Amino acid sequence: MMGALQVLGIAFALLVCSVRCLRFDLAPATTKCLSEEIQPEVLVLGNYHVVQENHRPDEIPKIFAQVTSPYGNTLHYAESVSEGHFGFTTKESGTYMTCIWATKASSNHEIGVEFELKTGVSARDWSNIAKKEKLEGMELELRKLEDMVESIHQEMLYLRERESEMRNVNEVTNARVAWFSIASLFICLAVAGWQLWHLKSFFERKKLL
Repeated sequence: MMGALQVLGIAFALLVCSVRCLRFDLAPATTKCLSEEIQPEVLVLGNYHVVQENHRPDEIPKIFAQVTSPYGNTLHYAESVSEGHFGFTTKESGTYMTCIWATKASSNHEIGVEFELKTGVSARDWSNIAKKEKLEGMELELRKLEDMVESIHQEMLYLRERESEMRNVNEVTNARVAWFSIASLFICLAVAGWQLWHLKSFFERKKLL
């Protein structure tokens, strides 16, 4: 029994890591941007809505939302809405940006916004998967744990690849800096030698030497 509870606890803890829930206040004419670094071929689901506290249904403020890829491509855009959702599978690795903003015309007061982002395993429709594969209880949790471990493994490989790329960039940069320093030293020596030769020639013409 304790072993089963431990497995469920690990699965839940790992699942929480891939879910991001936020609530923030958005002042008029301001923008709130949230970034998430994601590797390729990862399912991403997000939803957002204006908190309806102290607002009648016909007076709920409107907001704007935009999601962009690392290369600046727009993956989702909505204007003058009180809620919205988006979903896509990443094509390239990098930082995906979600920006939510409100205009002065939207409201004269701060707007409460709730935002939820799911990636990877947590974004899958597990109820549908359980029905198709006839998984119940512990079997379903073990399947989630298996997929989460695979996701973490892929993330580690991705981070190792990024580390290798950064190391190569640093080595190339350090090599260029070293060659630039050496070249600068030779240029300084050449300029100093030329100045000495010029001064010597000047003094010889003036017969000071």
